[in-house]
Parts: sequence; C-alpha cells; structure tokens
Amino acid sequence: MSDTTATRHPDIEIYVKSRSLEDICQWLSAIFSAVELQHSQGTVHQYQTNCGIPVLIHEKVSGKAWTSVWFDSDRTPWEKDLDCATIANQQMDTEIRCIAGGWSDGDDPDEWWKIETGGEASKIQWRT
Repeated sequence: MSDTTATRHPDIEIYVKSRSLEDICQWLSAIFSAVELQHSQGTVHQYQTNCGIPVLIHEKVSGKAWTSVWFDSDRTPWEKDLDCATIANQQMDTEIRCIAGGWSDGDDPDEWWKIETGGEASKIQWRT
C-alpha cells in the first residue's frame, strides 16, 4: 500500500493513537536491532537506532491520544510515510495517521492518511 505519486520521503513521521511510549519502543526494537535513548525531557524523547537513524517521539500531541514518531532520515526501511504507517498499524494494532502528500508547495497540509485497526486506509482532512 504505497502512495506512488512521490519519490522517497526525506524523513518519515507517523502519529500513533493510544499507545504508550513503552509500546512504541517495543515496536521500534522489533524494526531495528538496537534503539538507544539519547535524551528525554517531559513528553519528548530522542533515540538513536543501530542504523544511525535519529528518532524523535513526542507524546500527547494533537490531543492527548496521539504520539508523533519522527524518523529524521531518508535511510529508513520505508520509502514513504504511508509505508511506515501501514506496518505500524499492523504491528501495534491501532490507528495510525500520516501526511498524505509531502511538504512540497501545493500539497494540502490538512490531507492525511488514516489507517484504522485492521489496515483500512482512507484519506481524511485532519487539522493537527
């Protein structure tokens, strides 16, 4: 389930609904062989993977139910945000959202993919 209209995204960001930091870290550990905490302050946590990919987790964004997971790299296992969101949905069994396009001029910043439990993906308007 890949958005074929764009090339590899320069970074990946997904929003995870109603999962704890521990749940998200367990998911990351299943993807990468090692994930090391670099810094933590309040609801913001910085990690580094064994592949050298920085991961920023910000809890309780866009309402208290959502956690942002941002991979600050173009070397992730996924080409696009939707690819990551689909895997996260399957493995964490929760709703995941990600930007529908990219961050290019002309893209609608409120158009998002919503992947519901069970893998059903649909585009929605979401004002974060």
